[in-house]
Amino acid sequence: MARLAADRSKEGAVPWQNRTVQVVLASTLLAPLGVPLVAPALPVVRDVFALSDAEASLLVSAYFLVGIVVSPFVGVLADSVGRKRVLVPALLVFSITGLACFFAPNYTVLLVLRAIQGTAAAALFVTTVTVIGDVFEGVQRNAVLGANIAVLSLGAAVFPVLGGALATVAWNTPFLAYVFGFPVALFAYVALDETVKYPPEEEHAPGEVDDTAVTTEQTGEYIRGVLSALTLGMGALLVTAFLTEFFLFGALVTALPFLLTALYDVGPLYIGIVLMVAEAGAIVAASANGRLARLLSNGRIITLGFVCYAVALAGVFLAPSAPFVIAAVLVFGAGLGLSMPAVDAAVSERVTQEFRAGLLGLRNSTTFLGRATGPVVFAAAATTVGYRPLMVVAAITLGAAAMVAAVSTRGSVPGIEVEPDI
Repeated sequence: MARLAADRSKEGAVPWQNRTVQVVLASTLLAPLGVPLVAPALPVVRDVFALSDAEASLLVSAYFLVGIVVSPFVGVLADSVGRKRVLVPALLVFSITGLACFFAPNYTVLLVLRAIQGTAAAALFVTTVTVIGDVFEGVQRNAVLGANIAVLSLGAAVFPVLGGALATVAWNTPFLAYVFGFPVALFAYVALDETVKYPPEEEHAPGEVDDTAVTTEQTGEYIRGVLSALTLGMGALLVTAFLTEFFLFGALVTALPFLLTALYDVGPLYIGIVLMVAEAGAIVAASANGRLARLLSNGRIITLGFVCYAVALAGVFLAPSAPFVIAAVLVFGAGLGLSMPAVDAAVSERVTQEFRAGLLGLRNSTTFLGRATGPVVFAAAATTVGYRPLMVVAAITLGAAAMVAAVSTRGSVPGIEVEPDI
């Protein structure tokens, strides 16, 4: 049995029957309820509460902005008390606040609930990826992270359709979908084993030691450990995570719909299909990440992902008709499926378990920062240069980033764990 497990690990297979994998994937599937489910309802919310477009968009911004701030602290908490003790409450808060949005009496209350939900979402993102990093190693870690991204992309593809359908009933009907979070929280509580094992000497009975002194000493050691992990390589991975989300939400999610409407006079349904194609590309590429990790290092996989981004946006610029845009977007989605699992795998490899959630919390902050700033920057820049020329600028920028990544990862060995930075 042990030999079979080792063989499967070398092959980069996903252990679908593993309870930890099932809990993580079920939790990750809930994450797209946060924005993709709600986004189609924004026009209805705007009309019901008599808002401007900018005010209605705060329903999304409030969700992400809180996550930028709290993600590192969520990571610290998960390193201190354990992954399960953070994930299960996060699932409950995520579900309770989402369902409470259905009953929100006014827009102010709705925004407050969304901000609290964004905190729970940050905890959900950080802990699920951290658990994978704790339990799996090598190419199997890439495989499970790839499956995680594939599930995330599947939800992002399906939930906008569900949210749009529910929003035709009433502005708040999509929020009823959060009821599905409660059985997932129960499943996590019952099935998930704590992945952090604390040494016996760290466990003290009340009154045996000065708890305040121990806490202060441990906090100092933890901060020093996290800071020592922030090497140049780790910084490059955080920048990579930021750039991926910045161009995804700026170029693809924000700029592309306006460009398609202006150049090809297509409607919302066609735009929705285009974005679903991107998610399909991400699902296919992410599902193959474990097998690809047998041949290429994480750095090389990330580089390949950025090449896909650059080629895709150049293709959008050069496309003679709308169907060619679909092909280009498929390539962009493949880049997401390549780079996102590889970034998380590389971060997990570079840090020991006791500091892993803290570093992945920083990664999640950069991710949320990219999601929050990308649409604003692209929308503002488009007023000066237009959406189509903006695609060329984005393609050149991403091509340059791919070249830098290619040079910096030269000589990397696939399937080999790097020595932790700390």
